[in-house]
This record gives sequence, C-alpha cells and structure tokens, in this order.
Amino acid sequence: MIYRAYQAYADGMTPMRGIARSVVAACDKAHPLVGEHHSVRRVAAANELLALARLTHERPDFGIELVQSGEREVAVSEEVVDRTPFCDLLHFKKDRTKPQPRVLLVAPMSGHFTTLLRGTVHTLLRDHDVYLTDWLNVRDVSLIHGQFDLDDFIEHLVKFLEFLGPGAHLVAVCQPTVAALAAVALMAADGNPAQPATMTLMAGPMDTRVNPTKVNELASSKPIGWFESNLIDTVPVRYPGWLRRVYPGFIQLAAFMSMNPDRHAKAFADLYHYLADGDMDKAEPILTFYHEYFAMMDLPAEFYLQTIAAVFQQHLLPLGKFTSRGRLVEPRAIRRTALLTVEGEKDDICAVGQTLAAHDMCSGIRPYMKEHHMQPGVGHYGVFNGRRWDTQIYPRLQQFIYSHDSGVVAR
Repeated sequence: MIYRAYQAYADGMTPMRGIARSVVAACDKAHPLVGEHHSVRRVAAANELLALARLTHERPDFGIELVQSGEREVAVSEEVVDRTPFCDLLHFKKDRTKPQPRVLLVAPMSGHFTTLLRGTVHTLLRDHDVYLTDWLNVRDVSLIHGQFDLDDFIEHLVKFLEFLGPGAHLVAVCQPTVAALAAVALMAADGNPAQPATMTLMAGPMDTRVNPTKVNELASSKPIGWFESNLIDTVPVRYPGWLRRVYPGFIQLAAFMSMNPDRHAKAFADLYHYLADGDMDKAEPILTFYHEYFAMMDLPAEFYLQTIAAVFQQHLLPLGKFTSRGRLVEPRAIRRTALLTVEGEKDDICAVGQTLAAHDMCSGIRPYMKEHHMQPGVGHYGVFNGRRWDTQIYPRLQQFIYSHDSGVVAR
C-alpha cells in the first residue's frame, strides 16, 4: 500500500517537475539582459530545486573515461565480465598492458546505487585492476529469478572471487563487510584456492555493540516483525519485478535524510542562493551530489530483514553464531588472507571500534598480517570518498595491497 501511495505521488508530481525544467531552460535561453536579472535567476533557482527534488530509480553513469596511472593518463572502459540476475561484475578496463593487483570492490546494497563509490573506484584505478559488484535494482528483477538474501550475497562474493582467481584482493565498504568476512571465512574453511590475498574492511558494522550509533539503536529498537509489517511492501504491477517484496528505496532515502535534516535543509538553501547569484562554481558540487543522492534502488525484503536481524539485533558474527546455508561461519579459519580495517573518527553510522572488532574475530591471521587505520576528522562517507580518502587513507590501502600481492595474474 505504501509503495502505491508513493507511486501515485511521484506520478502526480511529474508534470509539475516537467514545467519546472521548462522554466529553467527558458531562463537559460533568455536574452542576456533579461536572463542575468536577479529576479529571473531567483525564479530559475526555485524551479531548479523543484526539478532536483525527485527520486530516480536508474543507476547514473560512472563517467570514468580517463585515469592517471603512473606517469600517464590512460583510457578506461566499462565491461560486464560476469552476470547474475541480481548483480553485474563490472570491470573498469584500462588501456595498458602492465599487470596490476586485481581488486574486487564490494559495494553496499543499502539503497544507493554503486555509483556512490565513483570516487573510490577512480582513486583505486591509479594502481589497481578494479572490478566492482554492480547490484541491480530488484524492482526490475522478475520473481522468476527467486529471492535474494544475505546468503545469496555471500555466495555472489565467493563466485566473483573465483572468477578473478588466486591472488586477488577484496575491498568491502560499509554494510557488506560482514558478508565479505563470511565469504572469506567459508572459502578458508574449504581450502578454496581463490581465497583473496588481502581483505580490507572499511567502515563496516562488524560488531554494532561497540559504541552504538543512532542507526544501530534504531535497528535494535523494534522487533523484526515491526520492520516487516511497516517497512516492507510489494513492487507495483507496472515494473518487471512486480509482486516482489522489497524494502523501498524511497523509505531508505527518507531515513537517510532524517538523520541530518538540518544539513540537507542548509544545502538546499545554499544551493538556491548560489544559483540565484549565478555562482555555479559553488552550486555545481551540490547539484552533482544530490543527483547522485536521489538515485535509489529497492532492496530485497529477505536480504534487508536478515541483515537487520543477524547484524544489528542478534550480533551473530561477533558471538560466533553466524551461519550461511546452515554452515557455521568461523573467521578464525582465515589464515592466508591479510586483514586491513579502516574507520573514520566522526563516523555516525559505523562508529570507531565496530570495524576494528574484526581483528579479534580473525584470530587465525598472524599479527604481522593485520593492520588498522583510524582516520581523524572524517565521517562515514569520508572514509571512502573525498580529499582525505584520496590523500591519506588510499596510500595506506595501496601500500597494504602491494605488500601482500603475489603477482599472480589469472586474467
């Protein structure tokens, strides 16, 4: 019912936003003597904000065409090298012949599309051969392909690591750090030759009992039945995934924005004034951010509910009770994979200490194969995007990967 109500609202607002875009275009095309008038710019700014404030359900483009690699710029092309109904394994292929460490970057399935990691990918491409889990919007995945839960997520990571072959490196950002550790632990227990050489866990909820955040408290404040009754709905008939049970992206976006309403209100107010003043150098970064921020995907209901229960309510992994397909996941089985954890001092989603907890779980990894980095002054997104990621965190990660890289190249 809630999905239908949202869809009716979105459909009703479409003509109004179309008019707003037309007004902005008309103001842009106006004669300079008219278009530069402050009152005209104010009208254009107000309509720009109206057109911007809409949820989209299609992944934006990565738009990474060139990257600095070594002492020269090289061309980059995107190639889907493996595919399931729920995920594309995306390879950012560089125009160069010298082998570099292969990295599987695991993106969150948390509502935003994987392009949220555009900055992460762009930086990693300097010195690595980068592959990315490009999760698809399940609103567009037919029910004939079945459900998708946390166990399926883990199996996808094993499958993709096997595709990359021995000697690859695993980097997981935020929510999938739990699944990443579980996948590597299961591979270690099986003696799988495709176990990654390194595993980097960044700003992830490995143990949310440590320094609980508002997000952690919200997830544990209600029984799992409440989440299922109040936050889960079915996809409307008009989409390929109709009747699939999902946690809708628009609810997740509302939850994200409610965490920092003052910050978003200020950003929109600033954007209006920058546009009205014609200061596009300051307006453009805000526009770019919100075009990305308002692109949302629906999550499979079973994946969302299982994650809430296992990770945030029952703390199964740190308690040694986490299972996948009936198998107990034992991180202590990991011996060949080096571990790096990264946290941000001001992270209000995964607080300091929550990701570090992975070190105690991975007791089988020798001390000299473990590293931890806590970055001062950054929040959650600053761990994997922005200036400090680029200049302070990434060099540490790059050194860690290269120091444990065997030079094995399978592809």
